[in-house]
Amino acid sequence: MELFLQFFFSGLTVGAIYALIALGFNIIYNTTSILNLAQGEFVVLGGLLMWYFLEKIHLPYGVSIILTLGISGLVGLAMERLSIRPLLKTADPLLLILITIAFSILLRGILMFLFGKEPYGYPPISEGAPLIIGGAIIQRQVLWIFLFVLFTMLFLYIFFNRTIFGIAMKACAIDSLSATLLGINTSQMVMVSFILSGIFASLAGVLVTPITFVEYDKGPLLTIKGFTAAILGGLGSNWGVMAGGFLLGILESLIAGYIHSGLKDALALLLLLSMLLFKPAGLFQSSEQARLRKL
Repeated sequence: MELFLQFFFSGLTVGAIYALIALGFNIIYNTTSILNLAQGEFVVLGGLLMWYFLEKIHLPYGVSIILTLGISGLVGLAMERLSIRPLLKTADPLLLILITIAFSILLRGILMFLFGKEPYGYPPISEGAPLIIGGAIIQRQVLWIFLFVLFTMLFLYIFFNRTIFGIAMKACAIDSLSATLLGINTSQMVMVSFILSGIFASLAGVLVTPITFVEYDKGPLLTIKGFTAAILGGLGSNWGVMAGGFLLGILESLIAGYIHSGLKDALALLLLLSMLLFKPAGLFQSSEQARLRKL
């Protein structure tokens, strides 16, 4: 049982990171119906920027987090303004997805040029002896990860259900044409979706880097994991994709612990193919719910 709990808590930790990446996928998909395959690069960007502010120029932890998330949001804004907005209304969605791949390659090259190929890491938010729950050892950084994920879930609930701006974004997700006829600036909603997507992915990088070092080329694998989590939970549902992230993380941890660590990456691809073939709506929403989200 102690071993199982250790694997379980490790899976929850990794799953929280996948959930944040999947959330970025979902926010952009809801407003544009395209997939941003540069999500993994934003995770790496967050980790590297945090290292720079914290270790290179020795800024306080809180200031470093704010600057990192702010710059990541600006990069997301630049991505939308320079590469997506000019073609959003005229280009095929497949072309826009290819553009996000091109942007991810460009961003990866810039990160390699600026930071090199070495792995980077920095201390956790709070240091101290790890906690022991049921015989399982839990690092203090894991608690911060859970806290930030809970805060994110609360923020999303309030933003999309209690603010005019969030309700307008939901209207664009349901029917962009009707939202435009009602006077909603859909272009502005798309811009905000890219900013939020970049911030959430960057937050994942900030939180996970003290546990696992970050390198410039980790983005593609993280993109695959986040996309798998989104498909697993049901692309289009914020709560569904977050549940999919936790589920993927737990399954990976159990398979790595009980069978072989080399199989955990293959699991994500296997789940992705299986879901696309047999249940593309995801585990946590029906096909009818997925269809209504697209009407």
